[in-house]
Amino acid sequence: MTLQKLFLTFGGAGLSPKAPGTVGTLASLPVGIAILYYLGMQTLFMVTLAITIIGIFEINKYENTTGTHDQQHIVIDEAAGMWLSLMIAHSTAITMTYPYAEILAIIFSFAAFRLFDIWKPSTIGWIDRELKGGMGVMLDDVLAGIAGGLLSVVILMGIGKLV
Repeated sequence: MTLQKLFLTFGGAGLSPKAPGTVGTLASLPVGIAILYYLGMQTLFMVTLAITIIGIFEINKYENTTGTHDQQHIVIDEAAGMWLSLMIAHSTAITMTYPYAEILAIIFSFAAFRLFDIWKPSTIGWIDRELKGGMGVMLDDVLAGIAGGLLSVVILMGIGKLV
């Protein structure tokens, strides 16, 4: 396996025969949590930004070589989206006073990101359909990550009002 394919499949997670997007998202979650807790939010943001930019260029090269677009085994975009969702949800969870808010933020950020990534409403779907190359592959997941994070925030704050 080439270094490029290892990167694009997030260490091979995208090569799963069933639900490669979900497997890629699940594989990226503990990595994101570890970076967040041990190296901080700023580091996770910079890593996310870096893999998004590198991902755009590497996907473009990969698609030019293979002649295909948005292959299911490419899941580096899921990692970027998941980490954005996690950062947004976590930044709210640490302000909550009820127990298990941070654990709920992890669960909600995963579920909400996958919801928006699969459903692809509005602009997310437009980006997925209309933008070609690495930009289209990466940006729909970036937007799904932001939407997933914001939905997680709404849910976390709603729980805070109820408790």
